[in-house]
Amino acid sequence: MATVAEKPEVEEIDDAVHAADEAAKFAQRFNRKKESLAVDKLFRALVKLEGSDLHLKVGKAPLIREGGILKPLNRGPIDAEEMCSLLIPMMDERNRRIFDDEGGADFSYTVDVDGVTWRFRVNMLQQMGQIGLVARRVSNFIPPFAGLYLPEVMETLCHFDMGMILLAGVTGSGKSTTIASMLNYTNQIYAKHILTLEDPIEFVYTEDKCLINQREVGIDVKDFEIAMKHAVRQDPDIMLVGEMRDEETFMTAIHAAETGHFVYGTIHAGTASSTIGRILDLFPEDMHGALRSALASNMKAIVAQKLLRSIKPGVSRVPLNEIMLFNSTVQKLILEGEDAKLPDAIRIGAEEGMQDFTMALKILIDTELIDRPTAFSVAPNPDALKMALKGIDVKGPGIL
Repeated sequence: MATVAEKPEVEEIDDAVHAADEAAKFAQRFNRKKESLAVDKLFRALVKLEGSDLHLKVGKAPLIREGGILKPLNRGPIDAEEMCSLLIPMMDERNRRIFDDEGGADFSYTVDVDGVTWRFRVNMLQQMGQIGLVARRVSNFIPPFAGLYLPEVMETLCHFDMGMILLAGVTGSGKSTTIASMLNYTNQIYAKHILTLEDPIEFVYTEDKCLINQREVGIDVKDFEIAMKHAVRQDPDIMLVGEMRDEETFMTAIHAAETGHFVYGTIHAGTASSTIGRILDLFPEDMHGALRSALASNMKAIVAQKLLRSIKPGVSRVPLNEIMLFNSTVQKLILEGEDAKLPDAIRIGAEEGMQDFTMALKILIDTELIDRPTAFSVAPNPDALKMALKGIDVKGPGIL
């Protein structure tokens, strides 16, 4: 009888052991140490040569962008077999699945160089049936506003308690660096909770006065949609949404701004004023009216950015910023669907800190950060820039 009575206790012990084993396996996900891979040698070379980008293509030697110029490393070309052995181990199961489905995958990667961990933004790609890689080195140093040569108004934008600010621009325009500088400024002066949702994580922040949590899509959370749903329950004061890429993400971000959060986001758009149309394109036309109302009520600023080569010694590139603040004029134009008049509103709002690309180019020339050929090569309106450099003011209240 005793043996029969003890059987449930044995089963309970077995269940407890099984549960402990499962818990240990689960914990391993959060205690993994990164294994060194053969490709790490190339990343270390990139860091030691102070390059910005690493390019790997079958049939060519590894290329490093140094000082804006692509230069080959001193070694032979990489054949198809070696390329597979270098790159495939970099991808986890999720990224391999994305790579197979989409023909490419984006993720972050880290390598230790002389005791310092460096982060890289990696794009794995297929071209002509071969696998290749482009990786951008992410600086461990988050530069302050003074080091970025941003307009002064950018600092004032960091003091909002709620609402939304969007950074617009193409890939590689420095949007992430600008936002990192703004968040780090907040980190130094306010005791707030900053939550970032990124794909992948680029800058890693060192906490000063703020509590900072950084979540990477695909590693810490399945996708942006789920991350945004979780975010509003995680008591953030400030949120960074890496990229506004679909209707669900943008609506959740707007809702967060409406309910007392301060939201930073990025979006692919060429100018501050054209960003409105880019946002509307994410939604069906019958939602545009409500969306315009939400933008007018919650958006604080849209900043479009490009990077230009600098002529100042010790400064490689400087940002060119178009800044549209959501004052009463801008809000009214957006509500009435008068988007074509927004560039005029930006020019008229110069005293409030607004500027278009022409005004920004003049400032960069006057402060000897760029030369005239560079300015005219990117000027949206070369004639307007010529007039501005001659001191002719083309802004006037009558245009609206």
